[in-house]
This record gives sequence, C-alpha cells and structure tokens, in this order.
Amino acid sequence: MIVQGTVHKYGSNIDTDVIIPARYLNTASHGELAAHCMEDIDPDFVKRVKPGDIIVGEKNFGCGSSREHAPIAIKASGVSCVIAATFARIFYRNAINIGLPILECGGAAAAVQNGDTVKVDFDTGLITDLTTGQNFQAEPFPPFIQNIIEKGGLLNTII
Repeated sequence: MIVQGTVHKYGSNIDTDVIIPARYLNTASHGELAAHCMEDIDPDFVKRVKPGDIIVGEKNFGCGSSREHAPIAIKASGVSCVIAATFARIFYRNAINIGLPILECGGAAAAVQNGDTVKVDFDTGLITDLTTGQNFQAEPFPPFIQNIIEKGGLLNTII
C-alpha cells in the first residue's frame, strides 16, 4: 500500500488531550471527533487537512491517556498515516487496532517539514519526501499487522 500527502508537522510529546480534547469525548461519532482533531494545538488543522495528508511528529507521539478516540479522530479527519520518531505504546497499539497506519522513523521525523509532500510505501517502509528528494527507511509492519491496517482495523479481520 502506498500513500501520498501533505505533511502537518508537530513536535514531541503530542498527547491524546491535544489530539482530541477531553471535552469532546462525550460522543462516539467519528465525524464529530474529526471536527475537533488537533484544535488545541492547531486550530486550523481541520480547515487545512485533506484526505491522504500525513501527520509527522517527533518523540513520544500520542502520550497521555489510553483513549482510542485519539487515533480515531486522526483517521476520521482523513489523515492517511502518522510518522514519528517514537510513539507512546498505548497509542501505537490503538492506532493499529483501529487501522490507522503509523511508522516510526527518527530520520523522517527530524527532516520532513510542515507542508512537504511525502510518499510512504508501507510494504517496504520507504518514506520519500517528494519536496526535498530525501528517502528514509522505516521498519515495515509484518504481514499480519499490514492485514489489520488494510482491513481497517482489528475487528474487521475477525468478522
């Protein structure tokens, strides 16, 4: 699977309260969660994000509480994947469980800039910054995790 999109870049320690503020957790609507994604750190994110765009973070992306609402909000906003130097472990697993592709790649997280166009090949782990021509190598997911992501989440693999 290959995706390509414009980068929305954030720093380190982007916690789940920033991804989807707690005041919006009284809904299960994916669309409503997406409407408030990143609003406390980037109020214009929902106006700028387009289907296929990519979020790039630095270290410890998705730290904080273990709510699955955070990766749901990101996925429902149209983001095709998240790249970060590191992810909080619970966010990492929640993202896979709901079918949000994520890749850990410190080189890409450091070099890619806000507004760059990036292409990601999930089969090989190759990340290409089409704006600068730089290539970065992430560890691709094993086939069983790729299957979960391709089917849109863990539940879809068992039904």
